[in-house]
Amino acid sequence: MRLGFALQLVTVRWLGTFLEDPLDVPGAVLEFVAEQLEVEDPSQVKRYAERRETPFDHQRDIRRTYGWKDFTDVGGEFAAWVAARSWTSGDGPKAIFTDGIGWLRERKVLLPGVTTLARLVAKVRDDTTKRLWGVLEGLMTAGQRYVLDQLLEAGGNAGVGSGAVAQGRAAPGVRSDDHQGTGAGVGDRGFGACGPGRRGAGAAAPAG
Repeated sequence: MRLGFALQLVTVRWLGTFLEDPLDVPGAVLEFVAEQLEVEDPSQVKRYAERRETPFDHQRDIRRTYGWKDFTDVGGEFAAWVAARSWTSGDGPKAIFTDGIGWLRERKVLLPGVTTLARLVAKVRDDTTKRLWGVLEGLMTAGQRYVLDQLLEAGGNAGVGSGAVAQGRAAPGVRSDDHQGTGAGVGDRGFGACGPGRRGAGAAAPAG
């Protein structure tokens, strides 16, 4: 019992979660822990799970004694952290996922499955990115929208230089000084409001 309990304690400290099979640890780890506990025959640990409830009872004791929390207890807070990180940086899902594990470990939260965590990070990041584009679109003038439309059309056909913008043609009812060249106006308003790191006066971070 002592050896099995110790293995679960070592596992959660190093991996941030409990194993489905608490005895599925490298032999070197088993031998080291047995030596620390002065257990002469480490093979005795095979009897640890003879009573099915024992490993789960020990997990509850470890969570209560050392303050480990279930992921469901902080799921909303973690999602808010991912949203804020996505909003204020250009980091991809892999970087946010990696730092998210560190965030959870610092708060002694038991890690969920890799797939569960990866899907949550990807969904929150995609939702935040869509919201960011919505804010940027709201900051743009009609002329700036026309410029971007022309850039997309030109880039899909014969390159940026061949579009109507490159020839100096303006959209009906739009002043020519709203979109001189391919970048004027766009850099002065809208995109300029969200500078390095996506921070800007025109785009506030999500609440929470």
